[in-house]
Amino acid sequence: MTATAPRPVPPQAPAIRCDSYGLKLQLAPWRFTLLHDRPDDVLLWVTRGQGRVIVNGVRRGISMNTALYLPAGTLFSVDLAPQAQALLVECPGGRVGILPKTTLLLRVRDSLSQAELTGEIDAMTRETQRGRAYLDDALEAHMRLIAVWLHRQTAAGAGEEPPDSAAQKLARRYAQAVVRSYAGPHPMGAFAEALDVTPTHLTRACRAACGRTAAEILTERRLHAARDLLETGTPSIKDIAQRLGFASPAYFTRFIRNHTGASPSELRFRARTRPARA
Repeated sequence: MTATAPRPVPPQAPAIRCDSYGLKLQLAPWRFTLLHDRPDDVLLWVTRGQGRVIVNGVRRGISMNTALYLPAGTLFSVDLAPQAQALLVECPGGRVGILPKTTLLLRVRDSLSQAELTGEIDAMTRETQRGRAYLDDALEAHMRLIAVWLHRQTAAGAGEEPPDSAAQKLARRYAQAVVRSYAGPHPMGAFAEALDVTPTHLTRACRAACGRTAAEILTERRLHAARDLLETGTPSIKDIAQRLGFASPAYFTRFIRNHTGASPSELRFRARTRPARA
């Protein structure tokens, strides 16, 4: 019997990804502007302009030549000015063990260090575009060099840590609790009780730390999860509602419409008919 030739395996997207932040933002702005956490380690390298980020419940300013590193599981949102430019690198959490385990905000003033990071990301982009053999290995090697760069910048004193107020400490604890338990029926008051504070005190602390109330932080995280499941997943609307702790599909639909102006079905349809990026 003649052996059948194996079918060619279609190329898969690399696990480590790099892209222009602006292009990613055009596709789905909510993926960055809503508070959320990701299973990936994330690096945002701002090359032009300025903006603000919220990281674990605390608002920070970022500007040109700022590197923001976010380990997997960090609650964050990004709001850059319209003319700002940035590069984005995403790596599955734990894939590169040498990457830092804590968030970093680095103000890089040395031009050689700026060129080093830009050069590594540009090299990753070229590797991805060419799609040669051992692509994942090459990207992981570049990611390790980026990890070394992050550690060296930290050692050189580029990291910026503002004074840590009581409100910021509480906001961080709340952000970590939201990451763990946002997908459930618990209202904001239940989180406050678990943190041994009143809802009013928690709300006041969050507003002081990041400009959002405690309820808004929880709502944004649930909304991001809902949109992600609606626009990229296949679960039914009923299943998504149950997964995120809503009492009924009708209540979930009202929640989505109140915050987006569209129904869950409309959001899913728009995502599926959205033109792909060239």
